Amino acid sequence: MRARRFLPFLVASLLVPSSAFAQDHGIKIAAGDFGLGIGDVRRLDGLRLNFRDRDLELVRGINATIWAPHEDTGAESVVKGLALGFPLTGGGEIHGLALGAGIAVERDFVGVGFAPIGMGAGQSLRGIAIGGVGLGTGGDAEGVMLGGVGVGAGGNIRGIVLGGVGGGAGGDLEGIGFGGVGFGVGGDFTGVALGGVGVGAGGNGRGILAGGVGVGVGGDFEGIAIGGVGVGVGGELRGLALGGIGVGASKITGVVLSGIGAGAQEFRGLAVAPVYFKIENGGLLRGVSLSAVNNVRGSQRGLTIGIVNIADELHGLQVGVINIARNKRSFSVLPIANYCK
Repeated sequence: MRARRFLPFLVASLLVPSSAFAQDHGIKIAAGDFGLGIGDVRRLDGLRLNFRDRDLELVRGINATIWAPHEDTGAESVVKGLALGFPLTGGGEIHGLALGAGIAVERDFVGVGFAPIGMGAGQSLRGIAIGGVGLGTGGDAEGVMLGGVGVGAGGNIRGIVLGGVGGGAGGDLEGIGFGGVGFGVGGDFTGVALGGVGVGAGGNGRGILAGGVGVGVGGDFEGIAIGGVGVGVGGELRGLALGGIGVGASKITGVVLSGIGAGAQEFRGLAVAPVYFKIENGGLLRGVSLSAVNNVRGSQRGLTIGIVNIADELHGLQVGVINIARNKRSFSVLPIANYCK
């Protein structure tokens, strides 16, 4: 009998809007925090429907909104589960699945997100994110990022980044990066980066870089670099470099194939540059160079083959029409070949 008397009170408590007991700006039909919320309910485990969030603290379940959160919405608000935007949604953090024409996350996003217009996270992004127009995060990104126009991260990226027009990372990149026009990395690069026009890294690079026009690395690079016009490395280039017009680096160790010219302060390996090859003043060639003009403004310790071969200091062999070894006291200029120990 007591249970029967208590039952109506229990049912009534579940149906009474929680705004009568709390400071929610909406209707909460729930037992505790579990149930249905309509309006700007602060905390809910279940289904929450709201036009635009302002006072949200935590949703575990489904949070469906029509518009993006107010600018003064607390960055501590969290959605764990499914965030739906009709058309826009967002929050301080989202952990789970986010779907909407646009998605705005003030701090961290972890999970899978799809937004035909665009998606952004203020601090970090981990998981799989697709933005029909653009996609970006102010901090680090880890996972797979796809943007119809562009993709960018202010910090480091670890994973796969594809931008229809361009992509970039303000910090380091570990993984695969592609930009239909270009792709850039402010820090170090490890992996594969491709750009329809160009690819560049401000720090060091390791892996494969390919740009339809050019490839540039501010520091050292190790791997394969391919530039439709040219390849330039500020430090040492170790590996294979192919440039439609030219290849240049402070120091090169490996193989260089260029359509016109190549040059370095120090070169060790094989260079094929049909028109011109140059070692800068006081530099070193240790290897083989094949070019119409081989101009070694330093020490040559190897073989040059061309029409004109010039060396300030020859310790090897020159083969060509005119061969000049400035360090020789006699026979410094010879046809066919010139040799000096």
